[in-house]
Amino acid sequence: MEGFGWYTFEISKRLVAQHPEHQFVFFFDRPFDSKFIFGENVKGVIVSPPARHPILHAIWYEFSLKKALKKHKVDVLFSPDGYLSLRSKIPQIAVIHDINFEHYPKDLPFFSRTYLRYFFPKYAKKAAKIITVSNYSKADIQQKYGIEASKITVAWNGASELFKPISEELKSETKLNYSGGESYFIFVGAIHPRKNVQRLIDAFVTFKKTTGSSTKLLIVGASLWRDSGFNLNLPEAIKSEIIFTGHLQLEELAKLMGSALALTYVPYFEGFGIPLLEAMQCGTPIIAGNLTSLPEVAENAAVYCDPFQVEDIAEKMIELEKSIALQENLSENGLKRSELFSWDIAAIKVWDEIYQCFN
Repeated sequence: MEGFGWYTFEISKRLVAQHPEHQFVFFFDRPFDSKFIFGENVKGVIVSPPARHPILHAIWYEFSLKKALKKHKVDVLFSPDGYLSLRSKIPQIAVIHDINFEHYPKDLPFFSRTYLRYFFPKYAKKAAKIITVSNYSKADIQQKYGIEASKITVAWNGASELFKPISEELKSETKLNYSGGESYFIFVGAIHPRKNVQRLIDAFVTFKKTTGSSTKLLIVGASLWRDSGFNLNLPEAIKSEIIFTGHLQLEELAKLMGSALALTYVPYFEGFGIPLLEAMQCGTPIIAGNLTSLPEVAENAAVYCDPFQVEDIAEKMIELEKSIALQENLSENGLKRSELFSWDIAAIKVWDEIYQCFN
């Protein structure tokens, strides 16, 4: 799962566990795994049609879901990815993680960006409450859609407890399995234009040419949009130095993150950036972009670069590899800062907003 998926999983699981006095109805648009039914107070309901296209999204939310909400006598709708039913009259809470599609619409396929830019301003106004994941996103939503600040609550994301410092022995084993025993920079996330993976690769090429280092680059993730037409340009001479792992199980990803020389995470737009927190929990140093929410999340646990400047990204890679003192300082700062973030805290804030809608 990507960020939205993990948010939905972690928050929903906690809401169910923390509030056994309430009944929850989970609406799915396709057959679901029973592992997502987190307790006896959860009822899973399939609502057709499967919403795999913007046109089907509109049908699902405005007709199918509206009918299902009435049938199951739902009091409050909590939407962890921000989509609402404009035709339903019950109170609705939208989690709007970010509105990147308003700033970089061409990064998304035509139908997706058209849907998002048409409906999300309406969802923001329809919502009884909006929850978002950073102060940056709150200010952005408030300004772009003209929403009162009092209507928007910030609840920072958390990260899995699997992300934690690991032994030197396990680090050596992990590096042997993935990078031939060499040190590596790691990127984690969907391969999507705003994640800026191409500039990261170009910076890595500069880093290799400048230093002659044996350090490699691991890219963990897969393409988000099948029809985006977005392809990476990999110079032939450097292909063997860049390792694409695809999606990994969380346990494996935690080992990879904990063994990395640094997380290189330089999106030019991000609502939060969960990989930053995963790295901090592991004590892994971070090179981050200096735009949107990233400095808010990582603060003094990262060195920052201009994500649009390949040379700047490369310079930070060179600086970090050379300086053990910098690595140790960022690691220590990250471990300390990570204590401020928790899915438990986020779930409590979410419930506070849900509870207000009952009264």
